[in-house]
Amino acid sequence: MKSRRALLLLGANLGNRTSALRRAVAGLNRLEGCRVLKTSRRYETAPVGPSDKPYLNQAVEISTDRTAIGLLIEAKRLEAAAGRRPGIRWGARALDVDILALGNERVRTSWLSLPHPATAGRAFALAPLADIAPAFKPGGRRTVRSLLAAMKPDPRIVKLWRNGR
Repeated sequence: MKSRRALLLLGANLGNRTSALRRAVAGLNRLEGCRVLKTSRRYETAPVGPSDKPYLNQAVEISTDRTAIGLLIEAKRLEAAAGRRPGIRWGARALDVDILALGNERVRTSWLSLPHPATAGRAFALAPLADIAPAFKPGGRRTVRSLLAAMKPDPRIVKLWRNGR
């Protein structure tokens, strides 16, 4: 299969969040048929849902020859290796790996939608994406850069993590 660009969003709000993101990036780079091309800075973001613990988020661009399902399976393996267990929707997580886009592929199933349908409205995804893919159009019309610029800045929601890159 031909190699394609994939955009992923990593997040963690339990344990050593920085270490969890570092291990996830290293794990992606070790996957056969995957190569990490770019990583964003890390951003601390307010949680969505019932958790009261802030997330650390990072966007990653990879080159991969994996199918959407194959990449999803590996994302779930990385999450499990980090200690993620099934729980409540939008609950606290040791690691969350979301596939935001895989080339120009469009997928709509009950367990995977590509491109990710909520990306365009989420500052916690757009801020890290702006570091590595500002021209990406998550909703098909507007770029990450323009979507983020149109949002009202709120440092309580998204702030650059100053504890290393």
